[in-house]
Amino acid sequence: MTSPRVLSIQSHVVCGYVGNKCSVFPLHLHGFQVDAINSVQFSNHTQYANVKGQVLKSQDLEDLYSALKANNVHKYDYITSGYIGDVSFLKSIAKIVKELRELNPQIKYICDPVLGDNGRFYVPQELAAVYRDEIVPIADVLLPNQFEAEQLTGLKVESEADGWKVCKALHDRGRAKCVIISSSSIADKSEHIVSMGSFNYGKEKVKAEIPVLPGNFTGSGDVFAAAYLIWSHKTQAPDSVLGKAVNTTYAVLSNTFNSFKSNPNPSAFETELKLIQSKEVLENPPDEIKVVVV
Repeated sequence: MTSPRVLSIQSHVVCGYVGNKCSVFPLHLHGFQVDAINSVQFSNHTQYANVKGQVLKSQDLEDLYSALKANNVHKYDYITSGYIGDVSFLKSIAKIVKELRELNPQIKYICDPVLGDNGRFYVPQELAAVYRDEIVPIADVLLPNQFEAEQLTGLKVESEADGWKVCKALHDRGRAKCVIISSSSIADKSEHIVSMGSFNYGKEKVKAEIPVLPGNFTGSGDVFAAAYLIWSHKTQAPDSVLGKAVNTTYAVLSNTFNSFKSNPNPSAFETELKLIQSKEVLENPPDEIKVVVV
């Protein structure tokens, strides 16, 4: 039995769960073979009072990739990218995607264009232009949140109609067959967010309203991206793909919230995603949040 091969280029933390620490475990559970390249190596995520580590540059990425290439172990079914901390590193990803696509024209590039959230950047703003000009045109799947979708298109998302316009703009800028705005604040109820999925170049649209859990969670987008890859590999049905990705992420967040909800002032460590403890829901996500076909 052949396992799908994934090249996952994301952040790494020594302590906690974000980036590759969030993605590799669920992918392994579902039988994917994952080769992980770390875009940064930090002690922990940035919600802690102290963070130390290294931001990798383009030469670091090219060194790693050149050895994979020299050993002829660089044929992949998927390439994913998440948090990137350096402009030159992101530009090198674009080069690698193009080269891997020449080797395997069926490869799928799934991009979570991590820029920020809630109106602020948490990466260098210069990365936005590289995403717009070099990454969006070559990605097969784009998974921005509302803030990132707005930054990539220059359009505001203030209604559902706006969200679909932004999805169309991202489809039109490249080859992305699927665009999902993973979270947006356009729900009728203030205690909900909306996830909007535009599949098959916008011919199929689905959405889900998701209850907001109290707390500050870091890494949820990385879980969502991994769940999308897993379930889009298993099924082509848009409502099923979005439903599984949303419910996987929500179940992990629920487990995390339940672990600290009795503490009125939990620490950053206490709010780390309970990923390992969520093995069962990662393998078999519940069907709590319903997806609506638009």
